[in-house]
Amino acid sequence: MKPLPPSDISPRPSACPGLWRIVAARDGGICRIKLPGGLLLADQADAVAEAAERFAGGVIEATNRANLQIRGIGAEQSGLVAHLLAAGLGPREAAGDDVRNLMLSPLAGFDPAMLLDTRPLAGQILDLLESTPRFHALSAKFAVQLDGGEGVAMLEHPHDLWLSAEQRGPETWLVFGLAGCPADGRALGAVPLEQGLALVRAVLERFLDLASPEQARMRQLLASCSVAHFLEGLAIRVSAITPGWHRAAAGRPWLGVLPQRQGLALGVAPPLGRLTPSMLRAAARCARQWGDGSLRLSPWQSLVLTSLDPAYLAQAQADLAATGLLCAPDHPLAQVTACTGSSGCAKAQADTKADAIRLAAHLHSGAPGRVHLSGCLRSCAAAHIAPATLLARTPGRYDLYLRDARTPGFGRLRASDLTPEEAGAMLDLPTEHLDD
Repeated sequence: MKPLPPSDISPRPSACPGLWRIVAARDGGICRIKLPGGLLLADQADAVAEAAERFAGGVIEATNRANLQIRGIGAEQSGLVAHLLAAGLGPREAAGDDVRNLMLSPLAGFDPAMLLDTRPLAGQILDLLESTPRFHALSAKFAVQLDGGEGVAMLEHPHDLWLSAEQRGPETWLVFGLAGCPADGRALGAVPLEQGLALVRAVLERFLDLASPEQARMRQLLASCSVAHFLEGLAIRVSAITPGWHRAAAGRPWLGVLPQRQGLALGVAPPLGRLTPSMLRAAARCARQWGDGSLRLSPWQSLVLTSLDPAYLAQAQADLAATGLLCAPDHPLAQVTACTGSSGCAKAQADTKADAIRLAAHLHSGAPGRVHLSGCLRSCAAAHIAPATLLARTPGRYDLYLRDARTPGFGRLRASDLTPEEAGAMLDLPTEHLDD
């Protein structure tokens, strides 16, 4: 095993949790485990469950970047880190941990709608990030998305660099954009698939060449540097995008039974993004017995079990539901996401997790993730602006915003100073009444 740094010393200062960097919160320390493309092997899932019980308070969170984090960590930080490293849940070198921010579809390589199996290129990109010392200077939030055209994909989560597959005759190309997402349609150019890794390297090097220490994200750099100037200095030739290019919407839900090219997958979600050790162990057991022995985290704070034997699908659903995991998109709690709230975060104005449960009791139909409860303006735990946002103003009281493309931020203020029950009654109305 590689030597460990002292438990109170991280590879570099940052407010973001990492594997070695345990960040203090109201409910104890937080350790973030960055997963390669969201992949978690069954044995690793068991190791995370054990670590949460032995070294923390038993709370595991799925994040909106398809990672895991353990909350409530006590004094035995070095023991926690050693346990996770022994399970293969860290980078080769400590300095390479922060930069492993690469988002894929949870069905990468399996989705029947995909144009490209992104996993080989993803492995090359992760190796580039981990093994290039210069790239270790990137912010712990600097992130890349690789989209293979899957039907189950997060297309609205902004990334510093995104790449999306496009078919041009018999060849696959990668369309790319900066400081945005495939859904916004602001593509800047394209390269053949075989130049994908070179493009990523060129963009990262150009960013580091131009950015000041205060410009940690691509959007900050582009506020003072024109896109044209950025592209002019890229160490790679970029072709024009196909006229009228747009990324087709990802139309399939991410919860419940999901089709694969071969077999079936099952999407399940911990209520409000929080996994118990028993939930994680049950998912690992099902994956090991009836699937391919792996789990995939998603940007919707959920898990996907791939290549399940259809003969055991009903049994897997029953076993997972028995632990409290949500297995269907129409469950009321599946409609709600929430930040940590005042029980674990000093910045939050309300106990959003508890209030979300109260809210869900009044919701009877709707799409997964359609309502987000935020304890403050930072809107943590939300990968993108939800159709409806409840912003806490005082304990148990919220302002309701409805997403509106014409209005920045959370959208249009619909009502103020609501209890979760009052908000639930409004949100359970048909959309046309909400807009009155």
